[in-house]
Amino acid sequence: MDFSKTAERISQKVTSHGHTVEMTAIEAKLRRLVEEFGVPPVEAERTVTNELARELSLPGLQTGGPVETKTIDSLVPGEWVAVECKVVALAAAPSPTIAQTGILADSTGAVRFVVWSRANAPVLKQGSWYRFESAVVDQYRGSVNLKIHSGTKVTEVAGGGALRPTLVPIASLSPGIASVRGKVVQEWEPTSGRILQSGLIADETGSVRFVIWKEGGRERLNPGTVYTIFYASVDDFSGRPSLTLNTATVVPEEGDIAVSIGDATFEGAFVHLAPGSGLIKRCPVEGCNRVLSRQNYCPVHEIQPNFQYDLRIKGWLDNGKETREVLVPRAVTEDLVGMSLEQAKEIAENTPLGMDEIFLRFRDALLGRYFSCRGREIDGRLLVSGCTTLRFQPERLAELLNRAGASP
Repeated sequence: MDFSKTAERISQKVTSHGHTVEMTAIEAKLRRLVEEFGVPPVEAERTVTNELARELSLPGLQTGGPVETKTIDSLVPGEWVAVECKVVALAAAPSPTIAQTGILADSTGAVRFVVWSRANAPVLKQGSWYRFESAVVDQYRGSVNLKIHSGTKVTEVAGGGALRPTLVPIASLSPGIASVRGKVVQEWEPTSGRILQSGLIADETGSVRFVIWKEGGRERLNPGTVYTIFYASVDDFSGRPSLTLNTATVVPEEGDIAVSIGDATFEGAFVHLAPGSGLIKRCPVEGCNRVLSRQNYCPVHEIQPNFQYDLRIKGWLDNGKETREVLVPRAVTEDLVGMSLEQAKEIAENTPLGMDEIFLRFRDALLGRYFSCRGREIDGRLLVSGCTTLRFQPERLAELLNRAGASP
């Protein structure tokens, strides 16, 4: 695109209506639309012309007919569209270049949106409906996004009333915006100071990682509780879907649901018991559940003398070719080591080594033994839902010896 020639053509149109405008300003707007937003040159010229027509009150300068109104489920990256939708969520802007960001929805679906600071667009209100004309559709991290720029016309409209998002099975999640119903089945220790909570949510079809970033007004989810989650962001995290709940509406429900937390399996020898295994202390503050230090310190709620005990195993299995980190919850841990939580507490309270005694007994019960574990695999870690101890099979000894003898 020859920006200078196009800018000159637009300038001449404005001059013919008795007004003047800086050529450099026109060219800058054209470049921004084409180079930053990927707008087709023809659409960029039309947009800048119409924007000047509005600014200078020159209706006769406007070109072209109205942009086709599309539904959210039909948006395709690279398009230049008009949509009518509701602001269902607003989020903190991650950069000064962004005025607002959040989720827009209509009866067909939902999409993330960004309003650039340079757009000088009206401030959008959560719960209100708007018509966006000449908005740009692009793609970010595998999902469709709507960009509101200086050439976008934003008009508040009456709207289509209440929306009823369609709940989707967790197993069918893909990058974008989705609503699900599931149970919090695991909570993980934060790997970053920016994370308020992360863990695993599951329904009858599968499970998915979730994360809540620290922001004002965000609350933690309670493990074991069922939630209906509307308009969560679904991102690709190491090749798997991941839910970000900061823009979502989260509604707790009564009752329980049957869940599936994965069908990955791994067999191998238990070769390492990691620190943090055995008898541990957890923060008693509702919704926290973080593991405390030896001084009963929670990184969020500080000293917690009224802690709660728990059992778990953190370690590694090795099958001779590869290793797998495993995280085993209390119910499975009790079966594997033959020790209940109450027994572990009694031992810790009546032996000189205290909680270290439980770690040593776990190590003796696990190291060198073979297990088959199943569960959900996330980032190379197996979140175990069940384990079986593998016993020596003497009938296989001859077969193994024959294979070893046949090796070059």
